[in-house]
Amino acid sequence: MSRLVMKFGGTSVGDVERIRRVARLVSAERKAGRGIAVVVSAMSGETNRLVELSRQAGEGLPPELFDDEYDVVVATGEQVTTGLLALALRSMGIPARSWQGWQIRVASSSAHGSARISDIDAEEVAAAIDSGEVAVIPGFQGVTEEDRITTLGRGGSDTSAVAVAAALKAERCDIYTDVDGVYTTDPRMVPKAQRLEKISYEEMLEMASLGAKVLQTRSVELAMAKRVPVRVLSSFVEPGEPNPGTLVCDEDEIVEKQIVSGIAYSRDEAKVSLKALQDHPGVAADIFGRLAEANINVDMIVQAPSRTEGAVNMTFTVPEREADRAMALMSAAQEQIGFEQVEVKKDVSKVSVIGVGMRSHVGVARIMFDALSKKGINIENIATSEIKISVLIDSSYTELAVRALHTAYGLDAA
Repeated sequence: MSRLVMKFGGTSVGDVERIRRVARLVSAERKAGRGIAVVVSAMSGETNRLVELSRQAGEGLPPELFDDEYDVVVATGEQVTTGLLALALRSMGIPARSWQGWQIRVASSSAHGSARISDIDAEEVAAAIDSGEVAVIPGFQGVTEEDRITTLGRGGSDTSAVAVAAALKAERCDIYTDVDGVYTTDPRMVPKAQRLEKISYEEMLEMASLGAKVLQTRSVELAMAKRVPVRVLSSFVEPGEPNPGTLVCDEDEIVEKQIVSGIAYSRDEAKVSLKALQDHPGVAADIFGRLAEANINVDMIVQAPSRTEGAVNMTFTVPEREADRAMALMSAAQEQIGFEQVEVKKDVSKVSVIGVGMRSHVGVARIMFDALSKKGINIENIATSEIKISVLIDSSYTELAVRALHTAYGLDAA
């Protein structure tokens, strides 16, 4: 019997009626002869409520006395959903039961609030599925070697689903969400955006890390590492209604590769500039070593000559929420590092074009820069990889840039 993992996010299980719709979708897949495991998130809004309760109850506690019990509290949201869905399935005459993370043994690291899955013992669950029972599993959580509950961080249910699919050797992991697939860009910003039939793991990983919010980045990394095909579908349909979605798969499975598959953007960026930085070996290692030790993620590094002899200007981007901390860190080490001034600019956006077709086509960058130039949009920083080009621009031009690039690369729907 082939196995299928189905994952439903918070909006998909937001109330009992939506949970019943999920049960109908599960029933349809089961009737097709597959063994089914369902991974669920907490009902929409529930995790936020539990987070706030935890903060109120543990106000003033240091992390070492707060984090582990915080995980115990917030993990209950998914536990509730598993029980409700199992009951809804049973009411339809379908054998089902919930399996909590500690029952399956979703082994994880002990980093409470941001744990990583290390192993899943799926043997018992696999036997139950193969016997015809639907296994309903909570996403977002695991258990340490000391039998303490952990959570995986926001969006962790996607990662849970892919990990379960890999452990069960499932034919696919279907992730049901509030959109009907992966689009060439945000359709709310560009009405002409097209749903992609297929997208490669590499492209999806770039899109997720560069601002697209359809899939969580770690889930795509895991899917690519374990070669688990992932399909993104709409949960707001009934069984039998068209729901083709988007398949995230190996590049080799995509026959016709577009030069550019999508345009991603992120408004949550800030630019940090170090002026008149002493130019000598080891200075960059010092700067970025300090930032790494503070767990501040850095992107789009640019170094240029300074008017000061023997010095350079260095700029880099960080998440906007980390900008003040990065500036304070640099200011505190100004004498040791050796620079004259540090500046932070927060009203910037990162806009990226992504596509595996870039590997075999020239002129991709020229199209991007030409399209932005024609709209009068100045580029502040540039970063590239084998399948993406990102530019940093003034945030007020974000929508104009995305629309212009979507048209320039021929992605507009006919």
